[in-house]
Amino acid sequence: MDFIRGVAVLGLVYMNAYAFGLFEYGYTSLTNPPVSDSIIHTFSSLFVDGRFRTLFSLLFGAGLYIQWQRYKSDVQLKSRLYWLILFGLAHGFLLWAGDILFVYGVSGWYALKYLESDNELLLKRGTAFILLGGVTTGLVMYSAPADIIYRNSEDFISLYNPHYIDYFISNISMNALMIFIVPIMTMWMCVGIMLIGIYLYKQDVFSKGLNSQQLTVAVIVSIIFSVFRLCISQYNSGFMYAIQELINMFAALGMAALYIHLVVKFCNNSAHVGKLIQQAGRLAFTLYISQTLMQLLLYKVLFTHWVLSFNRIDYWLVATALVALQLLFTFIYSRYFSQGPLEFVWRKLTKAKINA
Repeated sequence: MDFIRGVAVLGLVYMNAYAFGLFEYGYTSLTNPPVSDSIIHTFSSLFVDGRFRTLFSLLFGAGLYIQWQRYKSDVQLKSRLYWLILFGLAHGFLLWAGDILFVYGVSGWYALKYLESDNELLLKRGTAFILLGGVTTGLVMYSAPADIIYRNSEDFISLYNPHYIDYFISNISMNALMIFIVPIMTMWMCVGIMLIGIYLYKQDVFSKGLNSQQLTVAVIVSIIFSVFRLCISQYNSGFMYAIQELINMFAALGMAALYIHLVVKFCNNSAHVGKLIQQAGRLAFTLYISQTLMQLLLYKVLFTHWVLSFNRIDYWLVATALVALQLLFTFIYSRYFSQGPLEFVWRKLTKAKINA
């Protein structure tokens, strides 16, 4: 599971890179984008967009169940989630509104009530919550403006402000909006995926991989929903944005399940296969926050002009460099310490709250 977590946290760099430009718009292309934009967009739609976030959510649900089995009590879990929520609020308001820690903390708290559920209920409730999250997300996206803004347009240039203090103030209001949205739509999707994660763990998918029937379903779901989303992505309207989001949720779930299967078969439950990626998985919290810090430093402090000139391939080249840097840090740090600095703080705060 550490290897899977390592893949997920490193994959987030490619998912989140665009959002450090104009958060509200994500990646904004030129009027006539290069061919590389189309290639990377297609690849991302199939293998990246939402896939690693979903992979993390599945792991988070499985992790909750593993810890509940270990402690036979939710006291430890609630304490961990309490601090995760606070970390998420600090990360969101002080650094980046795209935070996932707050969402996971709130969603995990709700998922605790299903830890003793049988597999049938987990699958039923998980699917229902994902659908509910898809519908509510769709309703919000339905009201999204259909107007397309291009990076080389005056509208985009007038919206972009390179001063960090302006970004900081804007980020606070944006994160307040994101927190308001969480109980409306994001939480339900995450809870649903976490319950599916518990179901997959109880089915031994994290140790043995998918069985033949599950593998067939995952492949079919991934292909059909991913291709469908690609086909309708050319249409720009609130209704089509809503449909795309709903479709992508199931495409991401199927692909994330396939990633788990491939990793399990590759590692074959060996502690020596992919050791560096496993170590990255143990430092996931630290690496996730450091990704925000590094990208803020690059895009909002040192090279603010990048946002005005970067195409998709430029963002991906920077993301690849950051992944390499994080792996180098992991390699050096893990030679001397078995636990990441933020993981250590989280653990100490959890114990302190329990003992208080």
